[in-house]
Amino acid sequence: MNPSETPHLTVLKTHKLYIGGQFPRSESGRSYALHKPGAKRAYAQLCLGSRKDLRAAVDAALAAQAAWAARSAYNRGQILYRMAEIIEGRGESWQSLLRAGLGLTAAQATRSVAATVDALVYFAGATDKYPQISGAVNPVAGPHHNFSTPEALGVVGLIFADDPDPATIAARLAAVIAAGNTVVALLPGRAGGLVAEFGEAFATSDLPGGVINLISGDTQELATHFAAHMEIQGLAYFGTDAALSAELERLGADNMKRQPRPKGPLLALERVLDFVEYKTVWHPIGY
Repeated sequence: MNPSETPHLTVLKTHKLYIGGQFPRSESGRSYALHKPGAKRAYAQLCLGSRKDLRAAVDAALAAQAAWAARSAYNRGQILYRMAEIIEGRGESWQSLLRAGLGLTAAQATRSVAATVDALVYFAGATDKYPQISGAVNPVAGPHHNFSTPEALGVVGLIFADDPDPATIAARLAAVIAAGNTVVALLPGRAGGLVAEFGEAFATSDLPGGVINLISGDTQELATHFAAHMEIQGLAYFGTDAALSAELERLGADNMKRQPRPKGPLLALERVLDFVEYKTVWHPIGY
């Protein structure tokens, strides 16, 4: 048979985690099926992340944080913009996932990819804007120059809702890393289907390994470990379980974890300021 006449066998995407710039499988060996709404056949098998995967992701984020925060705001903006370029260039692959895996219509998939790109571009432009707006020269009595500047909080945990919204996920991730933080994000349920596409875009966009780490898994299994982990300095939960939200706040209080409420506009400098702290400096200027 002529090779050109051989029936083509579709090569299916392998979905893994994204940790430390690499694509490991879950150490647990577990997986769960991603179904298009109303479909009986699974679109993909996703890794069911474990507590050990979470620890590995936090270690990667912690190792990358200082160097990422030390980069110039301009350079962080360049990398965020490059992330937007990569996703826009991979628009066909993204739209295929959104249609065939998550059940969006063609029009919805197109709008979703465009909104995802817009979110990354917005926060690319915010990296050198928020310090000018939120920093201040403070009036003080005495011969001192006193000023406050925002700094990165550290490692931030994000727990997304099961309902996948690529634009929301992109905006929340971008807002956190724009300030020099690193991220460990849980994309549970159907949202886990986005881990591979986001991971591949980040891995090819000059983003240092460990700055963003993505885990697909179960919220009930992993959320409390996010809140109790001593090396996660900030945490945001975007789900709707009020009892779980209260439990995360209780556990996070033991290690003084920053836990802002997910409110306000998505594309706003306030989203960057959710996870910064302020350093105030007194400088003597003489009499």
